[in-house]
Formats: sequence, C-alpha cells, structure tokens
Amino acid sequence: MQNLIELLESNPYPGRGIVVGRDCVYYWIMGRSANSRNRVFVATEDGIRTEAHDPALLEDPSLIIYHPVRTMGEALVVTNGDQTDTIVEAGDFRAGCMKREFEPDAPNFTPRISSVIYPDGSFEISILKHQENGRCLREFFAYEGCDEGVGYFISTYQGDGNPLPTFAGEPIEVAMPKPDEVWAALNAENKVSLYTNVAGEIKLYNKNLGD
Repeated sequence: MQNLIELLESNPYPGRGIVVGRDCVYYWIMGRSANSRNRVFVATEDGIRTEAHDPALLEDPSLIIYHPVRTMGEALVVTNGDQTDTIVEAGDFRAGCMKREFEPDAPNFTPRISSVIYPDGSFEISILKHQENGRCLREFFAYEGCDEGVGYFISTYQGDGNPLPTFAGEPIEVAMPKPDEVWAALNAENKVSLYTNVAGEIKLYNKNLGD
C-alpha cells in the first residue's frame, strides 16, 4: 500500500484524479492553461458541476464544463468528464463507459476515468485510453469493497510532460488521508478544485474562492 500524500506531493501534475475508499470518495481537477484554471465546483441537486469562475474569461467550455458527480439511483457516479451523464442516462456503469472513449485533445488524448460506488460498499473504476492505432482501450476494475483506511487511486496522467503521459496500470492501493490533507498535498500552482464525500458529508475546495 502506498501513501497518497507522498504520491501527490511528488507529482506536480497528476491531472484529474479519483480516490475511492470505504464510505468515501475524492475527486479533484487541476489545470495548466488559464481556461482550465478558471473553474470552480458548485453543488447541484444530485452532485456537483464545474463552472467558470469568471464567465468573461471562458474560452472553450468543451471538456472542462461538466458534471463530475451525479447519483444513479442509490449509486454514486464520479468521473472526469461528461461521461457522467452518459453513464447515468444509460443506468449502467459499464454500458455508459462502452459508449465513450478518450478525450479528443491530441496529442494528449486525455483518458476518461470513471467510478461508481454502490450502496453495499462495492465499487468499480474504469479508464478509457488512446492506443497508438487510434482505437480505445477500455479497462474496468471491480472491487467488492475495501478495508477501513484503504482506497484506490487513479488519475488521468502519470505526471507532467508534453504530451502528457497517460496513467498506466491498475488503480493504486493507498492509505486514505483526510480531505484537508489531500487539498494541501496537491500542487499549489496547478490545483483547481477538490470534492470530498466522507460518509455522506460533502465538502468542496476551490482555489479561486480562496481555499
């Protein structure tokens, strides 16, 4: 098991990330461009959405304005893009993921990472990756649950670069830190927002709002 705080502190740009644990889930966004950094998380009736902190500075809303978190019946869906809506509309995690592929942002071809947490504590994590032949590799990881204090972490990138290197391998088993510790560990220059849900207690962190 690895230390999530150490992983984040040593990586200036993991991009967007999801950590799923027992009765908790974290999701954050980061940005290198002014357009990506001009965002905040706001609450909705069934989750959260991203929106422009300063609408006048919004350039291209595609790929940065979406609902990262929504409920699907008694399950909770958390993703890094508008595939959240696809999954919820399909009513099935895998069926929704099979309808989508990586983001069309060449040369990065950012992967779509998604998760669903079920009422019984089990959960699934998915990553949709670009392959050299242009096809999409869809990977799914299903967990029957996890022990207290343990979580599974996946992010869009392994680190900074040009193009950005796609996350590789299975979700990483990590010790689950507290929400404030995660926010503090994210790179101060690149972090934008963080959503935490611990036993139903939701907290939003937004750099643009002074958090």
